Amino acid sequence: MQTYATGYWNIKKEKLKNRFPIFTDEDLQYHEGKEKEMLEIMAYKLKKTKLEFIKIIETL
Repeated sequence: MQTYATGYWNIKKEKLKNRFPIFTDEDLQYHEGKEKEMLEIMAYKLKKTKLEFIKIIETL
């Protein structure tokens, strides 16, 4: 059964992948309970803070 979080992420990850080709499929892989680490790594790759990156995700 797909949770809300994974369903939400599947939509957002495609948009992130299109907007930021720097992200690999591995970067965009969702692991429940590891959201914080994933966001920190992705924000680092874009040279953004975690909060800046979260705002980017919310606007997609």
